[in-house]
Amino acid sequence: MNAPQQAEIEKDSVAEAMTAVLQAQRADYTAEGHVSAEVRIDRMRRGMTSIHKHQGQLVEALSTDFGCRPRELSMITDVSASIMPFKSAIKHVKHWMKPDKRKTMFPLNVLGGRSWIEYQPLGVVGVISPWNFPANLTFAPIADILAAGNRAMVKPSEFTPAVSEVMADIVKDAWDEKEVAIFPGGPETGVAFSNLPFDHLLFTGATGIARHIMAAAAKNLVPVTLELGGKSPVILSRSADIKQAMSRVMLGKTMNAGQICLAPDYLMVPEESVDEVIAEIHSAVAEMYPKLLDNGQYTSMINERHFSRMQENLADAKAKGAEIIECNPAAEDFSLQQGTHKLPPTIVKNPTEDMRILDEEIFGPLLPIKTYKNFSETIDYVNSKPRPLAAYYFGYDKREERDVLDRTTSGGVCINDVIMHIMQEDLPFGGVGPAGTGAYHGEHGFKTFSHAKAIYRQPKFDIAGLAGMRPPYGKNTENSIKMQTKI
Repeated sequence: MNAPQQAEIEKDSVAEAMTAVLQAQRADYTAEGHVSAEVRIDRMRRGMTSIHKHQGQLVEALSTDFGCRPRELSMITDVSASIMPFKSAIKHVKHWMKPDKRKTMFPLNVLGGRSWIEYQPLGVVGVISPWNFPANLTFAPIADILAAGNRAMVKPSEFTPAVSEVMADIVKDAWDEKEVAIFPGGPETGVAFSNLPFDHLLFTGATGIARHIMAAAAKNLVPVTLELGGKSPVILSRSADIKQAMSRVMLGKTMNAGQICLAPDYLMVPEESVDEVIAEIHSAVAEMYPKLLDNGQYTSMINERHFSRMQENLADAKAKGAEIIECNPAAEDFSLQQGTHKLPPTIVKNPTEDMRILDEEIFGPLLPIKTYKNFSETIDYVNSKPRPLAAYYFGYDKREERDVLDRTTSGGVCINDVIMHIMQEDLPFGGVGPAGTGAYHGEHGFKTFSHAKAIYRQPKFDIAGLAGMRPPYGKNTENSIKMQTKI
Protein backbone atom coordinates (compact mmCIF):
# COMPACT_ATOMS: atom_id res chain seq x y z
CA MET A 1 0.00 0.00 0.00
CA ASN A 2 1.47 3.37 -1.01
CA ALA A 3 1.47 6.55 1.12
CA PRO A 4 -1.52 8.29 -0.58
CA GLN A 5 -3.66 5.18 -0.15
CA GLN A 6 -2.67 4.94 3.52
CA ALA A 7 -3.49 8.62 4.02
CA GLU A 8 -6.90 8.14 2.41
CA ILE A 9 -7.69 5.20 4.71
CA GLU A 10 -6.64 7.23 7.76
CA LYS A 11 -8.77 10.15 6.58
CA ASP A 12 -11.82 7.90 6.20
CA SER A 13 -11.16 6.39 9.63
CA VAL A 14 -11.04 9.83 11.28
CA ALA A 15 -14.22 10.90 9.48
CA GLU A 16 -16.00 7.76 10.67
CA ALA A 17 -14.85 8.33 14.25
CA MET A 18 -16.04 11.95 14.23
CA THR A 19 -19.36 10.97 12.67
CA ALA A 20 -19.89 8.35 15.36
CA VAL A 21 -19.26 10.90 18.12
CA LEU A 22 -21.57 13.42 16.45
CA GLN A 23 -24.34 10.83 16.28
CA ALA A 24 -23.77 9.83 19.91
CA GLN A 25 -23.84 13.44 21.08
CA ARG A 26 -27.00 14.22 19.13
CA ALA A 27 -28.76 11.08 20.40
CA ASP A 28 -27.80 11.88 23.99
CA TYR A 29 -28.92 15.50 23.56
CA THR A 30 -32.28 14.36 22.14
CA ALA A 31 -32.80 11.84 24.95
CA GLU A 32 -31.98 14.46 27.59
CA GLY A 33 -34.78 16.80 26.55
CA HIS A 34 -34.88 19.98 28.60
CA VAL A 35 -31.39 20.98 29.76
CA SER A 36 -31.82 22.55 33.18
CA ALA A 37 -29.78 25.48 34.43
CA GLU A 38 -28.27 23.21 37.08
CA VAL A 39 -26.98 20.76 34.43
CA ARG A 40 -25.55 23.59 32.34
CA ILE A 41 -23.83 25.14 35.35
CA ASP A 42 -22.38 21.77 36.34
CA ARG A 43 -20.91 21.25 32.87
CA MET A 44 -19.44 24.75 32.81
CA ARG A 45 -18.04 24.43 36.32
CA ARG A 46 -16.33 21.16 35.40
CA GLY A 47 -14.71 22.82 32.39
CA MET A 48 -13.56 25.84 34.36
CA THR A 49 -12.10 23.62 37.09
CA SER A 50 -10.21 21.49 34.59
CA ILE A 51 -8.68 24.53 32.87
CA HIS A 52 -7.54 25.82 36.26
CA LYS A 53 -6.09 22.41 37.11
CA HIS A 54 -4.10 22.23 33.87
CA GLN A 55 -3.01 25.88 33.70
CA GLY A 56 0.67 25.07 34.25
CA GLN A 57 0.69 22.52 31.43
CA LEU A 58 -1.11 24.99 29.14
CA VAL A 59 1.48 27.70 29.75
CA GLU A 60 4.35 25.28 29.15
CA ALA A 61 2.74 23.93 25.99
CA LEU A 62 2.18 27.43 24.61
CA SER A 63 5.85 28.26 25.12
CA THR A 64 6.83 24.99 23.43
CA ASP A 65 4.66 25.60 20.38
CA PHE A 66 5.69 29.24 19.94
CA GLY A 67 9.35 28.73 20.79
CA CYS A 68 9.08 31.65 23.19
CA ARG A 69 5.88 32.91 24.78
CA PRO A 70 5.87 34.66 28.15
CA ARG A 71 4.13 32.91 31.02
CA GLU A 72 2.35 36.13 31.98
CA LEU A 73 0.92 36.62 28.49
CA SER A 74 -0.32 33.05 28.33
CA MET A 75 -1.89 33.35 31.78
CA ILE A 76 -3.71 36.55 30.77
CA THR A 77 -4.77 35.70 27.22
CA ASP A 78 -5.28 31.92 27.33
CA VAL A 79 -5.81 30.81 30.93
CA SER A 80 -7.65 33.75 32.52
CA ALA A 81 -9.45 34.52 29.26
CA SER A 82 -10.69 30.92 29.16
CA ILE A 83 -11.87 30.86 32.77
CA MET A 84 -13.64 34.24 32.79
CA PRO A 85 -16.31 33.34 30.18
CA PHE A 86 -17.27 30.29 32.26
CA LYS A 87 -17.50 32.40 35.42
CA SER A 88 -19.68 34.97 33.66
CA ALA A 89 -21.96 32.37 32.06
CA ILE A 90 -22.39 30.48 35.35
CA LYS A 91 -23.44 33.74 37.00
CA HIS A 92 -25.91 34.83 34.32
CA VAL A 93 -27.25 31.68 32.61
CA LYS A 94 -30.43 31.44 34.70
CA HIS A 95 -31.35 34.98 33.63
CA TRP A 96 -30.50 34.29 29.99
CA MET A 97 -32.73 31.20 29.98
CA LYS A 98 -35.86 33.05 31.08
CA PRO A 99 -38.63 33.23 28.47
CA ASP A 100 -38.71 36.55 26.64
CA LYS A 101 -42.25 37.97 26.70
CA ARG A 102 -43.44 39.63 23.48
CA LYS A 103 -46.44 41.78 22.62
CA THR A 104 -49.53 40.09 21.17
CA MET A 105 -51.52 41.88 18.47
CA PHE A 106 -54.88 43.49 19.23
CA PRO A 107 -57.53 42.18 19.82
CA LEU A 108 -55.90 38.79 20.58
CA ASN A 109 -54.08 40.31 23.54
CA VAL A 110 -57.28 41.47 25.27
CA LEU A 111 -58.90 38.11 24.60
CA GLY A 112 -56.11 36.24 26.38
CA GLY A 113 -53.62 35.43 23.59
CA ARG A 114 -50.00 35.36 24.76
CA SER A 115 -46.69 35.45 22.86
CA TRP A 116 -43.17 34.71 24.02
CA ILE A 117 -39.77 33.37 22.98
CA GLU A 118 -37.95 30.45 24.55
CA TYR A 119 -34.26 29.90 23.86
CA GLN A 120 -33.74 26.25 22.99
CA PRO A 121 -30.36 24.51 22.50
CA LEU A 122 -29.39 23.91 18.89
CA GLY A 123 -27.90 20.46 19.54
CA VAL A 124 -24.27 19.80 18.59
CA VAL A 125 -21.97 22.74 17.79
CA GLY A 126 -18.66 22.32 15.98
CA VAL A 127 -15.71 24.57 16.89
CA ILE A 128 -12.65 25.01 14.65
CA SER A 129 -10.16 26.99 16.72
CA PRO A 130 -6.95 28.78 15.64
CA TRP A 131 -3.33 28.72 16.83
CA ASN A 132 -2.74 32.29 18.02
CA PHE A 133 -4.76 31.99 21.25
CA PRO A 134 -5.57 28.30 21.03
CA ALA A 135 -6.96 27.73 24.52
CA ASN A 136 -8.98 30.93 24.78
CA LEU A 137 -10.50 30.61 21.31
CA THR A 138 -11.51 27.04 22.09
CA PHE A 139 -12.83 27.31 25.63
CA ALA A 140 -14.45 30.78 25.53
CA PRO A 141 -16.97 29.70 22.88
CA ILE A 142 -17.46 26.36 24.66
CA ALA A 143 -18.63 28.34 27.71
CA ASP A 144 -21.34 29.97 25.58
CA ILE A 145 -22.18 26.69 23.84
CA LEU A 146 -22.68 24.83 27.13
CA ALA A 147 -24.56 27.77 28.66
CA ALA A 148 -27.01 27.44 25.77
CA GLY A 149 -27.46 23.72 26.60
CA ASN A 150 -25.59 22.26 23.63
CA ARG A 151 -22.92 19.61 23.11
CA ALA A 152 -19.62 20.52 21.42
CA MET A 153 -17.00 18.99 19.15
CA VAL A 154 -13.64 20.74 18.66
CA LYS A 155 -10.98 20.69 15.94
CA PRO A 156 -7.91 22.62 17.25
CA SER A 157 -5.10 23.96 15.08
CA GLU A 158 -2.32 21.63 13.94
CA PHE A 159 0.17 24.51 14.41
CA THR A 160 0.00 24.14 18.21
CA PRO A 161 0.24 20.38 18.80
CA ALA A 162 1.53 20.63 22.37
CA VAL A 163 -1.41 22.84 23.35
CA SER A 164 -3.83 20.50 21.57
CA GLU A 165 -2.51 17.63 23.68
CA VAL A 166 -3.12 19.54 26.91
CA MET A 167 -6.55 20.67 25.72
CA ALA A 168 -7.42 17.04 25.01
CA ASP A 169 -6.51 16.24 28.62
CA ILE A 170 -8.67 19.14 29.84
CA VAL A 171 -11.63 17.98 27.77
CA LYS A 172 -11.36 14.35 28.85
CA ASP A 173 -10.94 15.38 32.50
CA ALA A 174 -13.98 17.68 32.44
CA TRP A 175 -16.55 16.06 30.20
CA ASP A 176 -17.91 12.82 28.87
CA GLU A 177 -17.35 12.44 25.13
CA LYS A 178 -21.10 12.80 24.66
CA GLU A 179 -20.83 16.33 26.12
CA VAL A 180 -17.60 17.67 24.60
CA ALA A 181 -15.13 15.89 22.30
CA ILE A 182 -11.87 17.05 20.72
CA PHE A 183 -10.17 15.88 17.51
CA PRO A 184 -6.59 17.09 17.01
CA GLY A 185 -5.13 16.49 13.56
CA GLY A 186 -3.94 18.05 10.34
CA PRO A 187 -5.71 19.57 7.33
CA GLU A 188 -7.40 16.27 6.42
CA THR A 189 -9.03 16.15 9.83
CA GLY A 190 -10.11 19.76 9.38
CA VAL A 191 -11.72 19.03 6.01
CA ALA A 192 -13.61 16.03 7.39
CA PHE A 193 -14.67 18.02 10.45
CA SER A 194 -16.03 20.95 8.42
CA ASN A 195 -18.11 18.55 6.33
CA LEU A 196 -19.99 17.13 9.32
CA PRO A 197 -23.72 17.98 9.62
CA PHE A 198 -23.48 20.02 12.81
CA ASP A 199 -26.35 22.12 14.12
CA HIS A 200 -23.99 25.12 14.08
CA LEU A 201 -20.32 25.62 13.19
CA LEU A 202 -17.94 28.24 14.61
CA PHE A 203 -14.70 28.89 12.73
CA THR A 204 -11.97 31.29 13.86
CA GLY A 205 -9.15 31.87 11.39
CA ALA A 206 -8.17 33.30 8.03
CA THR A 207 -10.68 34.67 5.53
CA GLY A 208 -9.34 32.47 2.71
CA ILE A 209 -9.90 29.28 4.70
CA ALA A 210 -13.30 30.55 5.85
CA ARG A 211 -14.52 30.43 2.26
CA HIS A 212 -13.84 26.68 2.16
CA ILE A 213 -15.42 26.20 5.61
CA MET A 214 -18.56 28.06 4.57
CA ALA A 215 -18.82 26.09 1.32
CA ALA A 216 -18.48 22.79 3.18
CA ALA A 217 -21.08 23.81 5.76
CA ALA A 218 -23.46 24.90 3.02
CA LYS A 219 -23.65 21.33 1.70
CA ASN A 220 -25.44 20.36 4.92
CA LEU A 221 -27.15 23.75 5.41
CA VAL A 222 -25.16 24.20 8.62
CA PRO A 223 -25.37 27.78 9.95
CA VAL A 224 -21.95 29.29 10.60
CA THR A 225 -20.33 31.90 12.79
CA LEU A 226 -17.07 33.08 11.23
CA GLU A 227 -14.56 35.03 13.31
CA LEU A 228 -11.96 36.25 10.83
CA GLY A 229 -9.69 39.28 10.70
CA GLY A 230 -8.83 42.06 8.33
CA LYS A 231 -6.82 45.22 8.34
CA SER A 232 -7.92 47.04 11.49
CA PRO A 233 -7.01 50.75 11.18
CA VAL A 234 -5.75 53.11 13.87
CA ILE A 235 -6.80 56.71 13.26
CA LEU A 236 -4.74 59.23 15.24
CA SER A 237 -6.48 62.57 15.62
CA ARG A 238 -4.73 65.92 15.97
CA SER A 239 -6.46 66.06 19.34
CA ALA A 240 -4.79 62.85 20.56
CA ASP A 241 -2.18 62.50 23.28
CA ILE A 242 0.51 61.02 21.03
CA LYS A 243 2.67 59.54 23.79
CA GLN A 244 -0.29 57.84 25.46
CA ALA A 245 -1.69 56.68 22.12
CA MET A 246 1.56 55.11 20.90
CA SER A 247 2.09 53.38 24.25
CA ARG A 248 -1.32 51.71 23.86
CA VAL A 249 -0.95 50.99 20.14
CA MET A 250 2.42 49.33 20.59
CA LEU A 251 1.20 47.24 23.50
CA GLY A 252 -1.43 45.86 21.11
CA LYS A 253 1.03 45.54 18.22
CA THR A 254 3.73 43.71 20.21
CA MET A 255 1.42 41.51 22.30
CA ASN A 256 1.85 37.96 21.00
CA ALA A 257 4.19 39.53 18.42
CA GLY A 258 1.16 41.04 16.68
CA GLN A 259 -0.34 37.60 16.02
CA ILE A 260 -3.82 38.78 16.99
CA CYS A 261 -6.86 39.12 14.74
CA LEU A 262 -7.61 42.45 16.46
CA ALA A 263 -4.05 43.80 16.31
CA PRO A 264 -3.74 47.34 14.92
CA ASP A 265 -2.84 46.75 11.28
CA TYR A 266 -1.93 50.21 10.03
CA LEU A 267 -1.70 53.70 11.47
CA MET A 268 -3.03 56.96 9.98
CA VAL A 269 -1.45 60.11 11.45
CA PRO A 270 -1.45 63.85 10.69
CA GLU A 271 1.38 64.53 8.24
CA GLU A 272 3.06 67.06 10.54
CA SER A 273 3.15 64.57 13.43
CA VAL A 274 4.75 61.54 11.76
CA ASP A 275 8.24 62.09 13.21
CA GLU A 276 6.89 62.58 16.72
CA VAL A 277 4.76 59.45 16.34
CA ILE A 278 7.79 57.38 15.26
CA ALA A 279 9.83 58.73 18.18
CA GLU A 280 7.07 57.75 20.63
CA ILE A 281 6.82 54.29 19.06
CA HIS A 282 10.54 53.78 19.71
CA SER A 283 10.10 55.03 23.25
CA ALA A 284 7.13 52.73 23.93
CA VAL A 285 8.95 49.65 22.61
CA ALA A 286 12.12 50.43 24.59
CA GLU A 287 10.11 50.90 27.78
CA MET A 288 8.35 47.53 27.41
CA TYR A 289 11.29 45.59 25.94
CA PRO A 290 14.78 47.02 26.68
CA LYS A 291 15.96 44.00 24.70
CA LEU A 292 14.04 41.64 22.46
CA LEU A 293 16.08 38.66 21.35
CA ASP A 294 17.21 37.54 24.77
CA ASN A 295 13.93 38.41 26.47
CA GLY A 296 11.46 35.75 27.56
CA GLN A 297 8.68 38.35 27.63
CA TYR A 298 8.81 39.01 23.87
CA THR A 299 6.91 36.39 21.85
CA SER A 300 8.28 34.52 18.86
CA MET A 301 6.45 34.09 15.58
CA ILE A 302 4.62 30.75 15.60
CA ASN A 303 6.80 29.07 12.94
CA GLU A 304 9.22 29.51 10.06
CA ARG A 305 6.41 29.95 7.54
CA HIS A 306 4.93 32.98 9.27
CA PHE A 307 8.38 34.39 10.06
CA SER A 308 9.31 34.17 6.37
CA ARG A 309 6.03 35.82 5.38
CA MET A 310 6.91 38.85 7.54
CA GLN A 311 10.35 39.10 5.93
CA GLU A 312 8.83 38.83 2.46
CA ASN A 313 6.41 41.67 3.30
CA LEU A 314 9.31 43.85 4.43
CA ALA A 315 11.40 43.02 1.35
CA ASP A 316 8.45 43.83 -0.91
CA ALA A 317 7.82 47.16 0.85
CA LYS A 318 11.50 48.15 0.73
CA ALA A 319 11.81 47.25 -2.94
CA LYS A 320 8.83 49.49 -3.71
CA GLY A 321 10.21 52.53 -1.90
CA ALA A 322 9.06 52.33 1.72
CA GLU A 323 11.38 53.31 4.55
CA ILE A 324 11.89 50.38 6.96
CA ILE A 325 12.55 51.40 10.57
CA GLU A 326 13.35 48.71 13.13
CA CYS A 327 12.54 49.24 16.81
CA ASN A 328 15.51 47.36 18.23
CA PRO A 329 16.46 49.04 21.54
CA ALA A 330 19.50 46.85 22.25
CA ALA A 331 20.67 46.71 18.61
CA GLU A 332 20.55 42.91 18.67
CA ASP A 333 21.44 40.71 15.72
CA PHE A 334 18.31 38.68 14.98
CA SER A 335 20.16 36.47 12.50
CA LEU A 336 21.86 34.77 15.46
CA GLN A 337 18.71 33.39 17.11
CA GLN A 338 18.29 29.66 17.53
CA GLY A 339 15.04 27.86 18.30
CA THR A 340 12.90 30.99 17.96
CA HIS A 341 11.47 33.12 15.15
CA LYS A 342 11.56 36.55 16.75
CA LEU A 343 11.10 39.68 14.70
CA PRO A 344 11.59 43.20 16.06
CA PRO A 345 8.67 45.64 15.88
CA THR A 346 9.17 47.35 12.54
CA ILE A 347 7.70 50.57 11.14
CA VAL A 348 6.98 50.77 7.42
CA LYS A 349 6.97 54.48 6.57
CA ASN A 350 5.38 55.82 3.39
CA PRO A 351 3.73 52.59 2.22
CA THR A 352 2.04 52.57 -1.18
CA GLU A 353 -1.05 50.71 -2.31
CA ASP A 354 0.90 48.26 -4.47
CA MET A 355 2.67 46.83 -1.42
CA ARG A 356 1.60 43.49 0.06
CA ILE A 357 1.70 44.99 3.54
CA LEU A 358 -1.29 47.23 2.70
CA ASP A 359 -3.15 44.49 0.88
CA GLU A 360 -2.90 41.47 3.19
CA GLU A 361 -3.61 41.16 6.89
CA ILE A 362 -0.20 41.42 8.56
CA PHE A 363 -0.57 39.23 11.67
CA GLY A 364 2.87 40.19 12.95
CA PRO A 365 4.85 43.07 14.54
CA LEU A 366 4.99 45.25 11.40
CA LEU A 367 3.27 48.63 11.41
CA PRO A 368 2.70 50.67 8.24
CA ILE A 369 2.24 54.41 8.86
CA LYS A 370 0.22 56.52 6.45
CA THR A 371 -0.24 60.29 6.74
CA TYR A 372 -3.18 62.58 6.09
CA LYS A 373 -3.84 66.30 5.70
CA ASN A 374 -7.57 66.45 6.38
CA PHE A 375 -9.33 64.12 8.81
CA SER A 376 -11.95 63.22 6.20
CA GLU A 377 -9.20 61.42 4.25
CA THR A 378 -9.01 58.79 6.99
CA ILE A 379 -12.71 57.98 6.73
CA ASP A 380 -12.54 57.79 2.95
CA TYR A 381 -9.51 55.51 3.06
CA VAL A 382 -11.03 53.09 5.58
CA ASN A 383 -14.23 52.96 3.52
CA SER A 384 -12.25 52.18 0.36
CA LYS A 385 -11.05 48.92 1.92
CA PRO A 386 -12.88 45.73 2.98
CA ARG A 387 -14.61 46.15 6.32
CA PRO A 388 -12.21 45.41 9.20
CA LEU A 389 -12.71 43.41 12.38
CA ALA A 390 -12.00 46.52 14.47
CA ALA A 391 -11.44 50.25 14.09
CA TYR A 392 -9.45 52.32 16.57
CA TYR A 393 -9.77 56.07 17.11
CA PHE A 394 -7.39 58.04 19.31
CA GLY A 395 -8.40 61.59 20.13
CA TYR A 396 -10.80 63.84 22.01
CA ASP A 397 -12.66 65.51 19.17
CA LYS A 398 -16.29 64.37 19.57
CA ARG A 399 -17.22 65.24 16.00
CA GLU A 400 -14.37 63.12 14.62
CA GLU A 401 -15.21 60.31 17.03
CA ARG A 402 -18.82 60.41 15.82
CA ASP A 403 -17.64 60.34 12.20
CA VAL A 404 -15.63 57.18 12.85
CA LEU A 405 -18.60 55.54 14.58
CA ASP A 406 -21.22 56.63 12.05
CA ARG A 407 -19.37 56.65 8.74
CA THR A 408 -17.23 53.52 8.99
CA THR A 409 -18.34 49.91 9.46
CA SER A 410 -16.31 47.42 11.46
CA GLY A 411 -16.90 44.45 13.73
CA GLY A 412 -16.15 46.58 16.79
CA VAL A 413 -14.61 49.89 17.80
CA CYS A 414 -12.22 50.90 20.54
CA ILE A 415 -11.82 54.57 21.43
CA ASN A 416 -8.44 55.64 22.84
CA ASP A 417 -7.16 52.09 23.02
CA VAL A 418 -6.86 48.92 20.95
CA ILE A 419 -8.15 45.35 21.46
CA MET A 420 -9.63 46.07 24.91
CA HIS A 421 -13.24 45.78 23.71
CA ILE A 422 -12.83 42.00 23.35
CA MET A 423 -12.30 41.78 27.12
CA GLN A 424 -15.80 43.09 27.81
CA GLU A 425 -17.80 39.91 28.25
CA ASP A 426 -21.11 41.74 27.83
CA LEU A 427 -20.17 43.05 24.37
CA PRO A 428 -20.58 40.87 21.27
CA PHE A 429 -17.35 39.83 19.56
CA GLY A 430 -17.64 39.36 15.84
CA GLY A 431 -16.91 40.73 12.41
CA VAL A 432 -18.81 42.11 9.47
CA GLY A 433 -18.40 41.30 5.78
CA PRO A 434 -14.98 39.75 5.07
CA ALA A 435 -14.07 40.14 8.76
CA GLY A 436 -16.67 37.56 9.71
CA THR A 437 -20.32 36.87 10.31
CA GLY A 438 -22.15 36.44 13.58
CA ALA A 439 -20.88 37.07 17.10
CA TYR A 440 -20.54 35.50 20.50
CA HIS A 441 -19.48 36.36 24.10
CA GLY A 442 -21.84 36.51 27.05
CA GLU A 443 -25.55 36.74 26.36
CA HIS A 444 -24.84 37.32 22.66
CA GLY A 445 -23.04 33.97 22.56
CA PHE A 446 -25.86 32.29 24.43
CA LYS A 447 -28.29 33.53 21.78
CA THR A 448 -25.97 32.67 18.87
CA PHE A 449 -25.90 29.05 20.01
CA SER A 450 -29.62 28.92 20.81
CA HIS A 451 -32.74 28.68 18.71
CA ALA A 452 -35.13 31.53 19.50
CA LYS A 453 -38.38 29.56 19.39
CA ALA A 454 -41.48 31.70 18.84
CA ILE A 455 -44.49 30.53 20.87
CA TYR A 456 -48.10 31.73 20.84
CA ARG A 457 -50.84 30.42 23.12
CA GLN A 458 -54.41 30.83 21.84
CA PRO A 459 -57.23 31.40 24.37
CA LYS A 460 -60.43 29.34 24.48
CA PHE A 461 -62.40 31.98 22.58
CA ASP A 462 -63.30 31.24 18.97
CA ILE A 463 -60.86 33.82 17.63
CA ALA A 464 -61.13 32.72 14.00
CA GLY A 465 -64.92 33.00 14.14
CA LEU A 466 -64.96 36.37 15.94
CA ALA A 467 -62.43 37.81 13.48
CA GLY A 468 -64.16 36.42 10.40
CA MET A 469 -61.13 34.35 9.47
CA ARG A 470 -63.15 31.15 8.91
CA PRO A 471 -65.35 30.78 5.80
CA PRO A 472 -67.98 31.62 4.93
CA TYR A 473 -66.60 35.17 5.01
CA GLY A 474 -68.97 37.97 5.92
CA LYS A 475 -69.42 41.18 7.93
CA ASN A 476 -66.90 40.23 10.63
CA THR A 477 -64.35 39.50 7.94
CA GLU A 478 -64.79 42.92 6.34
CA ASN A 479 -64.57 44.66 9.73
CA SER A 480 -61.32 42.86 10.51
CA ILE A 481 -59.86 43.75 7.11
CA LYS A 482 -60.81 47.43 7.53
CA MET A 483 -59.28 47.54 11.01
CA GLN A 484 -56.02 45.92 9.91
CA THR A 485 -55.56 47.99 6.75
CA LYS A 486 -56.44 51.34 8.33
CA ILE A 487 -53.50 53.78 8.20
